[in-house]
Amino acid sequence: MSISWPARLPLPTYDGYALEPESAVTRTDMESGPARQRRRFTQTPTRIPVRWRFRDVDFATFEAWFHLKLADGADWFAISLLGGIGIAAHEARFVGQSNAPYKAAPGRGGTWIVTSVLEIRERPMLDEGALDILLAEDVVVLFANIQTLHSTLHVGLPVSIRW
Repeated sequence: MSISWPARLPLPTYDGYALEPESAVTRTDMESGPARQRRRFTQTPTRIPVRWRFRDVDFATFEAWFHLKLADGADWFAISLLGGIGIAAHEARFVGQSNAPYKAAPGRGGTWIVTSVLEIRERPMLDEGALDILLAEDVVVLFANIQTLHSTLHVGLPVSIRW
């Protein structure tokens, strides 16, 4: 991915932020008995409503970046977003709402409130090995042991042994 969210611009705020995954399951109602469900896709996009608070210069930067670098929002770009594993890199594009890729409204004190909806190609998440560990172990004890190991290696051992 060659286009990235500009580092000088803030990331989305928590206001209105939500993960809205599309269903990968199809359901068939039967004439009698329970309905059947099956997985149709292994990869489904997720929509994320986002909101930014930009200063005037940041909004000017955003508008130009959106128009010149993203081809008015047609292209995918890399951005760090919050998910289940914390803030991680995502591949996103603007889908907006009501035929507009984003909505910008002036705020107080020379700010702009920009809202949109991003479509995420695939959200980063735990792999099967990490999931199996978390399901099998006491997470509190596991993280305490990791912290103890970190302290032993990086604080308790003499420098000559560490390197």
